Amino acid sequence: MHILILGAAAGGGFPQWNCNCTLCKGVREGSIDARPRTQSSIAISSDGQRWLLCNASPDIRAQLAANPSLHPRRVPRDSGIAGVLLVDAQIDHTTGLLSLREGCPFDVWCTPNVHQDLSRGFPLFTMLEHWQGGLNWRTIDIGAERLESTFEIPACPSLLFTAVALDSNAPPYSPRRGSPTPGDNIGLLVEDRRRATRLFYAPGLGRVDERVRSFLASADCVLVDGTLWHDDELRRAGVGQATGSDMGHLALAGPGGLLEELSALSTATRRVLTHINNTNPILDERSPERATLTQTGIEVAHDGMRLEI
Repeated sequence: MHILILGAAAGGGFPQWNCNCTLCKGVREGSIDARPRTQSSIAISSDGQRWLLCNASPDIRAQLAANPSLHPRRVPRDSGIAGVLLVDAQIDHTTGLLSLREGCPFDVWCTPNVHQDLSRGFPLFTMLEHWQGGLNWRTIDIGAERLESTFEIPACPSLLFTAVALDSNAPPYSPRRGSPTPGDNIGLLVEDRRRATRLFYAPGLGRVDERVRSFLASADCVLVDGTLWHDDELRRAGVGQATGSDMGHLALAGPGGLLEELSALSTATRRVLTHINNTNPILDERSPERATLTQTGIEVAHDGMRLEI
């Protein structure tokens, strides 16, 4: 299984265009040791030729240009992208669909909740009907009665996908904002049936319970939510009042934080953080927080990073 990190930042990217926090200012000026990052998205392939795009960020045009594996190669109009899977309906994970309109029609896997939000509150499915028929919705069957769903995707014939309902939050244009239900957010367990290896991908993770903990423990590699170091990080940075829990993201630090959960996994498990907010001190490679991750064996994803599992 091949995994390509197209973008590793949270919404707004790093540096965020209108942010003058210590980290954004530092990376612009070159006064900190940090890499710029685009907004969160990955691509998964079983053969290194056909790729499933997991989330389509607003930065997709630059991400495609930066990754030759996704360039057209066979016919005049072509792409390495063979389908799209959405883990939620958030702007930073879906807006890139508009930039892919020239490739319509193509298949998009998502839950009924996500399809509803992208047909009404942010009607991408409706808008894109005007381009060669738009998007073909492929249902991920998760809801109140079913918290997990296993399925196959033709472009990745040796991979088996299990969608896992997660506690996070619905987008601001959703009628379920503040009161999410199963299907608003999912994680993905991806199993390579030829190699018997597993990836667990969850860029938005608001809570870890025993069910989610079992999926984390079953994976050879976890690529998970690194949005914030502190739950009140935006307030500390002077850029906002929302907490991580308000936004549906479990902070890394503190009792019950994600760092504690990742540290409890087997040392054989590769642990990688993605969807990192521009205020998170782990972006500074010389920060004490980054040193803590290094000592614990936890990696920080960056654009262009490749994983093979």
